[in-house]
Amino acid sequence: MGWKTLDDMELNGKRVLVRVDINVPVADGVVTDDTRIQRIVPTVRDILAANGKPILLAHFGRPKGERVAEMSLRQLVPALETAFGTPVRFADDCVGAEAEAAAASLGAGEVLLLENTRFHTEETKNSVPLAQGMAKLGDVYCNDAFSAAHRAHSSTEALARLLPACAGRLMQQELSALEAALGAPNRPVTAVVGGAKVSTKLDLLGNLIEKVDYLVIGGGMANTFLVAKGIDVGKSLAEHAMTDTAAEILNKAESTGCTIILPRDIVVAEAFEANAPHQVLPADQCPADAMILDAGPESVAAVSEVLENSQTLIWNGPLGAFELTPFDAATNAAALKAAELTRDGKLTSVAGGGDTVAALNASGAAADFSYISTAGGAFLEWMEGKALPGVAALVR
Repeated sequence: MGWKTLDDMELNGKRVLVRVDINVPVADGVVTDDTRIQRIVPTVRDILAANGKPILLAHFGRPKGERVAEMSLRQLVPALETAFGTPVRFADDCVGAEAEAAAASLGAGEVLLLENTRFHTEETKNSVPLAQGMAKLGDVYCNDAFSAAHRAHSSTEALARLLPACAGRLMQQELSALEAALGAPNRPVTAVVGGAKVSTKLDLLGNLIEKVDYLVIGGGMANTFLVAKGIDVGKSLAEHAMTDTAAEILNKAESTGCTIILPRDIVVAEAFEANAPHQVLPADQCPADAMILDAGPESVAAVSEVLENSQTLIWNGPLGAFELTPFDAATNAAALKAAELTRDGKLTSVAGGGDTVAALNASGAAADFSYISTAGGAFLEWMEGKALPGVAALVR
């Protein structure tokens, strides 16, 4: 593991600088979705319970070093107080005299929120002097923002090297889930990868075929692989310039012992719209004037069989045009199968990525997955096998 948690730190009377992700949607100064706020509550409450003093560091939007009123974190104070059930004080900067005075006077049971770190241009440059200014405010550093861990910024990387550092509860949960999925998983391991383009997930596919036993490819990406196998996909979304690359991936998978699962049958329509007239055909019989919008029932059965024979699942991307009914059928059916196996204790299932979270929520399967990451870019880079600066900085 290599990184510490809150349980490893002496927090009594200590000021704990907590890097959080509270980049939440706001309308007319009111938080409209507090999901990200709710996910940091366990960390804040555990620090308070240990008689520590939480001081929150966060970014909001992309102010690019300017003070933008609409991107001030001050507007989040009421939502934070409601979530934490305790007073939240606010400092108009994340460094400097005012912030230092606020941190020094923070009372027991109180939380301090510092102003948007990205009001400083140096933040995104991983400036050590800026991090040193932040370090003056605390005794311990706690990173609870996995979603920002793929960025080497002052508040995520440089600061972690200046103070005793640990992972918060959300970060701990995320890293533990990811370690279970790809670090030291129970085998067989299956990965489901969907989405529109092979070109955006080359690093991901290259890493996975060396680490998983089965790789299910769906969505528009699958069409490119079908073309690589000499199959006509009609008007379907496909990257014809990437077929040689797809063929290389298929060949590499054979040498690594990874079995790639492509659609066996397809759902086709002439129009990309909900409830368009459609038919189910073998994968090699797409009409010239039609497009593939989903995998068919035989494909779903094949995926379900693979899942039944697996102990670990990692999922990123839908199997079809899940935004349109009925072309969400394959994604929904496979997701519900994974949820059932997870619920029965037969499968560890980890999923992440924006479209993935939306698809699993829509299917009703999300609640039964072992873990669903909302981290986006950090989750993808982890799946690609890349080191995440914000995590690496915690390893001592």
